[in-house]
Amino acid sequence: MRPEYEARLTADGVTFDARDARLLRAIDTHGSLNAAASDLGRSYARAHTRLTELEDAFGSLVERQRGGPDGGGSTLTDDAHDLLAAFERLEAGYESIARSEEHVLEGRVVGRDGELATVETAAGTVQALVPPDATEVAVTLRSDAVTLHAPSEAPPADATSARNRLQGTVVGVDAGTAVARVRVDIGSDAPLVALVTTESVDRLVLEAGQAVVVSFKATATRGTPQ
Repeated sequence: MRPEYEARLTADGVTFDARDARLLRAIDTHGSLNAAASDLGRSYARAHTRLTELEDAFGSLVERQRGGPDGGGSTLTDDAHDLLAAFERLEAGYESIARSEEHVLEGRVVGRDGELATVETAAGTVQALVPPDATEVAVTLRSDAVTLHAPSEAPPADATSARNRLQGTVVGVDAGTAVARVRVDIGSDAPLVALVTTESVDRLVLEAGQAVVVSFKATATRGTPQ
């Protein structure tokens, strides 16, 4: 399983998400809340109630005209266009920063316990799921399966299911609005990338030169024969 990062904007306790963005875009396309609701397969009453909730929090989003020579209709306000633009920037940031990356460690199997193998790599010894009879392997680890700890706060290996732990040093942080890519030198050819929240970046004071402990579960690590 991989975590999903969904773009959301919040004001006065009301959250604007992808479903709300689709509603505003449909209103912009059809020029009518009723037609927008119909196109999205929603009831007019619920769409109207939701739009009222959004406007109470984010300000005027739709200008409504009744009757007249043009038959009335609804158009988005400048605030609505700004809100959609901010949401689209957030979505784009999530798409680029939350994309899971993989780190590969080459190594040799030095022990086995059922399906789990102990693999000696340049970064240290790790446990991984490795096919039977494989000896020289490439161990793959996803960035969203990695947890970072301050050295003084890392739990003992026997106190957590994340038995793998490696010492490392932060070499860079690429932070988005809520998620950050933290690059860590663990002694392998390329830095390992860990996907963490920006709250964790602040709490752990993750910056270049900071020592960290990298931990991950053996079951989240795959070794393939070379």
